[in-house]
Amino acid sequence: MNNYKVLILFLIISFTAFSQNENKGNDGDYNKWSVELNVGQNKPEKPYGEGYFSSDPNKYFNFNGIEHIDLGVRYMFNPYFGAKLDLGYDIMQNQSGTSSLPFETKQYRVGLQGIVNAGRLLKFETFTNRFGLLFHGGLQVSQLAPQKGVNKGVTEDNGGLMVGLTPQFKISKRLVLTGDFTLLSNVRQHLNWDGSFSEKANNLTGTLFNTSLGLTLYLGKKDTHADWYSEKTTSVVPVEKYDDQELKKRLEDLERKNVDIDKDGVPDYLDLQNDTVYGLKVDSKGRFIDENKNGIPDETEENHEDIKPFNTTEDPEYNAIMEFEYNIMYYDLDRVDPNKESRQKLKFVIDYLQKNPEVKILLKGYTDNLGTVQSNDILSKRRVAKLKNILESFNISGDRIDIEGKGIDTTYSFSKNGEPLARRVNIIILK
Repeated sequence: MNNYKVLILFLIISFTAFSQNENKGNDGDYNKWSVELNVGQNKPEKPYGEGYFSSDPNKYFNFNGIEHIDLGVRYMFNPYFGAKLDLGYDIMQNQSGTSSLPFETKQYRVGLQGIVNAGRLLKFETFTNRFGLLFHGGLQVSQLAPQKGVNKGVTEDNGGLMVGLTPQFKISKRLVLTGDFTLLSNVRQHLNWDGSFSEKANNLTGTLFNTSLGLTLYLGKKDTHADWYSEKTTSVVPVEKYDDQELKKRLEDLERKNVDIDKDGVPDYLDLQNDTVYGLKVDSKGRFIDENKNGIPDETEENHEDIKPFNTTEDPEYNAIMEFEYNIMYYDLDRVDPNKESRQKLKFVIDYLQKNPEVKILLKGYTDNLGTVQSNDILSKRRVAKLKNILESFNISGDRIDIEGKGIDTTYSFSKNGEPLARRVNIIILK
């Protein structure tokens, strides 16, 4: 009766697991089929005739060769619940060297069982990806065939229940080492395990334990089996396969997307202001920082506080003859701000333009011949754009300022030590 209670409890757990988890996982994400082979020992508990027993009572552990073999096919409905059909073979006999009377009996069995994946229910994947645990239980039918004694040649058909547990150790994605402990109970057994007739006091019952080791082979094309499937295993995104032309096209698209014309660190496809002056701080969208919303980069305002126009009424040495003295701004290597000496001259330029609002100017930018033609063209355009921004920050209208980036200077760049003179912006007054 206790065996029935165990099986009923197992079936309740199985049904609960199935109903709560039947929709978990995608059927296409894991394999469902497997083949199992187990070999090991059996221990028939009862009934026995008087004078018969299969193990040595003087030993804690008895090994009498391979006495049990079973072969099964399993199908998992989902990672938590499945079913198994298996065939079993057992041979029961007295152990040599004991005082048991000699006997030999064989049993052939077919079992249909439900499977609960306790490893997934208990979330083994949170601490191991090698060990698992299955519970199984269901119905079995068997045939008992004595090989010796008075009932030699007689067979008896039996039926009953079976329940057990199977620890798992994953060797690879396809192969798993298992251990198994199974309790089998017959409910209409008339013969003893030794082949003699059972007494009525045994109430037509028989109990047998199987202990075995085995291998499970997973079938299917997926990378994982339902035994080991969890949400954790879906985090790996499958790699798409492309031919050479498709791969080349994607690489070219990626290169185009990462072009950064204004060199502000933000690719053009994300840059909302892809003409910012080189060196300015920008936000994640490529826009220069302008917290006071006056249209002038905050960095420009801060960096050029030292450029303050002279007051001609207070400085008698002021001379605004720009055409001759203050019409060239020089630059250090790869810089877009005028060098220190030119920043001082810029004060006169600003004062002149503020005092003569009708004057328009043209800024022509040049570079030395260091670097590529393309990079120097860009650098010359950045220099004149930055200088225009500086002038605008002193309330000189941008409408009065034209700009041209001319690239490499051909007058000084190719002469000896002419690079410093080539790195310049000419300020030309337009009459």
